[in-house]
Amino acid sequence: MKILKIPLLLIWRLWFYVLILVFMLAFFPFLLIFSLHEKQYHIFWRFARILSKILIYGMGFRLNFNSDQYIDPNKSYMYCPNHGSLLDPFVLIALSKRPIVFVGKKELVRIPIFGFFYKRTVIMVDRSCVESRKRVFEIAKKRLQNGVSMAIFPEGLVPTEEVVLAPFKKGAFSLAIEFQIPIVPQVYYDCKRFFSWDIFKGNIGTLRVHQHALIETKGMNMEQDVLKLMDTTFNLLQTDLQNDREYMKDTNRKI
Repeated sequence: MKILKIPLLLIWRLWFYVLILVFMLAFFPFLLIFSLHEKQYHIFWRFARILSKILIYGMGFRLNFNSDQYIDPNKSYMYCPNHGSLLDPFVLIALSKRPIVFVGKKELVRIPIFGFFYKRTVIMVDRSCVESRKRVFEIAKKRLQNGVSMAIFPEGLVPTEEVVLAPFKKGAFSLAIEFQIPIVPQVYYDCKRFFSWDIFKGNIGTLRVHQHALIETKGMNMEQDVLKLMDTTFNLLQTDLQNDREYMKDTNRKI
């Protein structure tokens, strides 16, 4: 992959944050109002989708989305994409017309302006705290009753450049079994390639997304099936990434 020249690359990187800042300042009153109550979350989601599309297309990216199965807009799902870039949540938001609630780390609350809305719309979890994990289940149950879906990046972190896919955490799969909602496995091939956490790397290009067929959880038991469900999803995403030449040739990646 060709890399933009450093001065241009840094300006391009800065432009990403400028877009976020300008959008949030311009629409701050609306974002504030529609993030106050859960009943208005579907309206907040529309603004989130506008921001996501502005970021993706404003940075020079394009989306190429391929889905193996129809997603019923009237049902709830658990989205489980691989995680490699700051772009990942915005790609998922841009692709989904129906509201999705993210489960994310509480540390992101510290980001100025972004963190203000983050803590009002995301189910935050402290993975080191048992009580925090229990709270996630309680909030998730309430949100799912309102007809939204959920999204968790099951790796629980952004793996280093050479790692194809980091080991999964059980959270997403425990929730999916608890509420008997299907897993939606998604593979993001290019977000890490074009917009990694290394500020000295990046390039414009097409962001390819493969949404695999649903993995059903109906009839599954928490104690007996959660690890099997987690491994099935992990192997599906890992195999897909390993078979993608563009993804693998970009760096000397390993498992």
